[in-house]
Amino acid sequence: MDIKKIHALYFSPTGGTAGIARIVAQSIAQRLNLAPRFTDITGPESRRADYRFEPDELAVIAVPVYAGRVPNKLLPDLSTRLMGSGTPAVPICVFGNRSPDEALRELVLLLEQNGFRPVGAAAFACRHAFSDQVGTGRPDEADRQEMGVFANRVADKLNLSGELPELELDRGEIGPYYTPLKADGAPARFLKAKPLTDRDRCLHCGLCARVCPMGSIDPKTMETTGVCVKCQACVRRCPIRAKYFEDADFLSHVTMLEQNYLWRAENVVLI
Repeated sequence: MDIKKIHALYFSPTGGTAGIARIVAQSIAQRLNLAPRFTDITGPESRRADYRFEPDELAVIAVPVYAGRVPNKLLPDLSTRLMGSGTPAVPICVFGNRSPDEALRELVLLLEQNGFRPVGAAAFACRHAFSDQVGTGRPDEADRQEMGVFANRVADKLNLSGELPELELDRGEIGPYYTPLKADGAPARFLKAKPLTDRDRCLHCGLCARVCPMGSIDPKTMETTGVCVKCQACVRRCPIRAKYFEDADFLSHVTMLEQNYLWRAENVVLI
């Protein structure tokens, strides 16, 4: 195939997905002697635009894994705004050292439905957004080497003549969302949990409102007034750590993750 352009789009509230998308896209681009273009679709305004790609372009699409699936608040935008025309694609899911569950398969099938032809797909481990102890240091050098090998194999497939074959994966119904657990093994119910603000520390800089992917934080009060997807962007990006969660079920879930998922999770590669 004669690929003329490489585009990488990513939804990345805390930066982990963006970093992995850039490594993969740059590695493929280097192999194909092209310069990649990057588009951050984390902010609500960027997700109101339409993204359409041609057959001679490559689209690298990267999203984080939320509850074992593609983030549910992102699905409508991906389904209606992201369109290919027989366009080669590389779906990438980034998970917090637990499991990608159904997210990678879901993203592959969504892109196929939208006119893309996935060349290869991968789920790579990253530090968990909820905890510095889970997935610490991921992606590390071994991960980056694995990404490089994956990127080279994708580039080699693109250099072959003829039509791209379908990726081998189950194309059946997508399974349910993962149910978060508390430290005692009971379901953790924190759907309505929202970040709080330490008024004694807050500088009223408005950064938390600017980085919220849902646009749910009031820049005047710094309070969350809309939907919260627990992405931790406001917590991670606050320069003086004034944002925090105190919901008991959420904190118990974090404890469970730190008790059970400190081992090194394996990446998943489809090629």
